Amino acid sequence: QVQLVESGGGLVQPGGSLRLSCAASGIIFRNYHMGWYRQAPGNQRELVATIFSGGTTNYAPSATGRFTISRDNAKNTVYLPMISRQPADAAVYYCYAALLVLNFWGQGTQVTVSS
Repeated sequence: QVQLVESGGGLVQPGGSLRLSCAASGIIFRNYHMGWYRQAPGNQRELVATIFSGGTTNYAPSATGRFTISRDNAKNTVYLPMISRQPADAAVYYCYAALLVLNFWGQGTQVTVSS
């Protein structure tokens, strides 16, 4: 059974930082492209960042320079440290794993931005 379990969400002040984590099980983690999407109320789910199996990264323009995706294949975990500057960063953040036609999603972790 494939599981992606996100953690690290919570309340962050504007300009503050959080580190989201996603622990995967049930997949050969090193083979999968991993990433994060987010969805704010009333909005569509949008891509934040991707890290490919080979380590190449890709970011949405809104995330560039503030979010840094990384992965630890020994721990089957992908990370997303983030510096929040915008109310738009408040959303549920979802971890995903993709390989060819296979896609798996986590349940999401809430990030709230408030002073």
